[in-house]
Amino acid sequence: MDVRKEIETAVAQPVVDIAPLSGGCIGQVYRVRLADGQTVVVKGDDGRNPQLDIEGRMLVYLKENSRLPVPAVLHSAPRLLIMEFLPGQSHFSAKAQEHAAELLADLHTITAPAYGLEWDTLIGGLHQLNRPMSSWLDFFRERRLMFMGRMGLEAGRLPASTLSRLEQFCGHLDEWLAEPVRPSLIHGDVWTTNVLAAGDRITGFVDPAIYYADPEVELAFTTLFGTFGQPFFRRYEEIRPLSPGFFDTRHDIYNLYPLLVHVRLFGGSYVSSVEGTLCRFGF
Repeated sequence: MDVRKEIETAVAQPVVDIAPLSGGCIGQVYRVRLADGQTVVVKGDDGRNPQLDIEGRMLVYLKENSRLPVPAVLHSAPRLLIMEFLPGQSHFSAKAQEHAAELLADLHTITAPAYGLEWDTLIGGLHQLNRPMSSWLDFFRERRLMFMGRMGLEAGRLPASTLSRLEQFCGHLDEWLAEPVRPSLIHGDVWTTNVLAAGDRITGFVDPAIYYADPEVELAFTTLFGTFGQPFFRRYEEIRPLSPGFFDTRHDIYNLYPLLVHVRLFGGSYVSSVEGTLCRFGF
């Protein structure tokens, strides 16, 4: 793939400078300066099944349906995604964490008739099944835990015995989880490098994995790899209080999904993490 040529064809102007950027699970990421002086971020994927257009569609959806700061999409195709460059780094002061809480709390007010989405999305480059369901517990069980567990088994990274334990656990979800009041739109992949800040303000969220969910799934994910800490949760709860039991119980259950994603992608110690959570709940 001649990235420079593809970019110039897409934007109809010369590329002045192109430099690789870190980040992204799929393909290559570049910071590009165009002849008109604009700086953009470009993702290219010359793999066998490129799907960068799905990421572009998710960003457009967030731009059109929420106030979450996301990059504008300038060109979206399976092999090439060109986006607005957003300033900032993935380091968050206490004030920036508070701002992130305000932005996500606002995002979580956006609702829909059912859980999921009318089209499937991606998480970490993996297929994310979103076929809508009216019950959150059913959706989380079937479209998230069991779907990703089966993907892990098929890839040879999740033992069949662990999948069986997961299935037994899923039969008891209603012992710890309740149906939310309504579905909430979530970014879906809020880990550190997918959030940018400049000073005390969040400048952007990137690499989404959107769908309508219990917003606690989003909040739990921020605890898994330490994206945010107490300033974030303190401010979020001022806006949208959490029911008792989130930190003691539910965040571990909800983090089974991203752990299963990591099992499918990497295997290894993430299998032990899944099994540890299952053990904690008696399975």
